[in-house]
Amino acid sequence: MKPPCELIVWYVIPTIRAELAKEMIKLGLSQKVVSEKLGITQSAVSQYVKDKRGRGIPVNKQVRKAIKSLAKEIAEGSTSRDVIPGICAVCAIVKQTGSLCDLHRQEDAELEKCNICMSNCNI
Repeated sequence: MKPPCELIVWYVIPTIRAELAKEMIKLGLSQKVVSEKLGITQSAVSQYVKDKRGRGIPVNKQVRKAIKSLAKEIAEGSTSRDVIPGICAVCAIVKQTGSLCDLHRQEDAELEKCNICMSNCNI
């Protein structure tokens, strides 16, 4: 069984980055600027935009709203120090909405009635 934090690293964070990159591109930033602001490579941004990477979880309305807001903040000049707490806040929403639990259950059928992700959530 994979711990919830492993699922976050493999699926949640890449999905958040992909959606952030797409939103920032929509706001008129270049892939180069997006990569610099997110602290990732330009090729990663390209793969996110082309849906070749970062499609690990479905993004519900609440998560999408938080990502759009964060993308706007970053585009308007937030520093790289602001990006990490912003991504962590979006990740917390993923946990709160139960999306992480859904993903965890998909990975392991024995977790059908599990609430480990929610009970260990420090939000």
